[in-house]
Amino acid sequence: MKRDDCRGWHDAGVLALRRSARWLLLGTALMALGVPGLVSAQDTEQETETITLGYLGMERNEDLEPLSVLDPVLDDEGIQGARLGVSDNNATGQFLGQEFVLVESIIARDGDVGAGLSELVEQGAEWIVSGLPRDALEKVMADDALGDRVVFNTAAPDNALRGEACHPNLYHTTPSRRMLADALAQFLGYKQWNRWALVYGNTEEDQLLAEALREAATRFNHEIVAEKMWPYDPMARRAEGGFHAIQREIPVFVQDFAEHDVLVVADENDYFGEYFPYQTWLPRPVAGTQGLMPTAWHRAHESWGAVQLQRRFEEFAERWMTPKDFAAWLAVRSLGEATARTGSVARDQVLDYMLSEEFELAGYLGLPVSYRTWNHQLRQPILITGPRMVASVSPQEGYLHPRTPMDSLGADEGESPCRF
Repeated sequence: MKRDDCRGWHDAGVLALRRSARWLLLGTALMALGVPGLVSAQDTEQETETITLGYLGMERNEDLEPLSVLDPVLDDEGIQGARLGVSDNNATGQFLGQEFVLVESIIARDGDVGAGLSELVEQGAEWIVSGLPRDALEKVMADDALGDRVVFNTAAPDNALRGEACHPNLYHTTPSRRMLADALAQFLGYKQWNRWALVYGNTEEDQLLAEALREAATRFNHEIVAEKMWPYDPMARRAEGGFHAIQREIPVFVQDFAEHDVLVVADENDYFGEYFPYQTWLPRPVAGTQGLMPTAWHRAHESWGAVQLQRRFEEFAERWMTPKDFAAWLAVRSLGEATARTGSVARDQVLDYMLSEEFELAGYLGLPVSYRTWNHQLRQPILITGPRMVASVSPQEGYLHPRTPMDSLGADEGESPCRF
């Protein structure tokens, strides 16, 4: 067994496993004592309460294949995390008279989001887990069929959804662009790499991320000494042998940049950023969406008991867990934790507990995760990783906050434009 595996049992990452074990021991003891009220299909006639969740996702863009042949093509990203979360919830729920059921609807890229939502509602979904981008998610929030149901956003990183476009029934288990940018900025500050050169793509997503990086640089006293937009068509990926052109083109593209410590790239769709490491004019590290990356989850993460979750997911889905899978798992586990702790499946009681100071969910990230009351964003540590190894975890040591260091990542309460 690896050393991190052993240490993990002493950290918050295995909190969920311990809680499940305590419930199991309690159930066994009550059965032995003949205590009435223990929920068991075999020993009592107490009716099991069912919690039905609906996963609403979107088909993969088949026109956009992975840049590298090393990257798998995933058609089930996100939904597998929700499925594992339901399985984990039921492992405990069976002793509490609670059963979680997942119904699923995956719409086409140009499909009707409202029809997908209605399909889930007709199947009894009381809570919605969204694997949709921002535009489609906002259609869901405006749809009359949603009613007062709560939606967990597990895929859209847009800052606006936590700000001016926030919604009282919308919760976020995927980190915002601002959280990711702040996490990277803190690590670069720890390394004293304070002079950045910034390259961003010409897509809307890349320009939003570039703006988040500028805000993070200002917040943590970095200086962006040069920036430039990568001007080429997003779909113009290099064909076989293209590295010859890249080797000449990229150094020329960045040679007029002022002296800098790190080259930061904003390329969310993986169109061009992967070509920048080792091709820069100056011998500098590359960070951002490629190279050294901030991410909610990574397949190399093993600390704080994370290897337990990694292995369970691999056995369950027959592949490794992605950040979207992790966000969906967190959403489903949030409900499982809240219903177990309150002993209730009532919507208002569950939400009140989720937003209370008592709510803590083991996320295998070193610190328990919880929800911010002002914009319903899950506060969570962010991994700083290379392609095959975790380099660090933010928030970094020394970045303090009066509430919790995790609130140093993303828009704080006083600066958030979200108003429910």
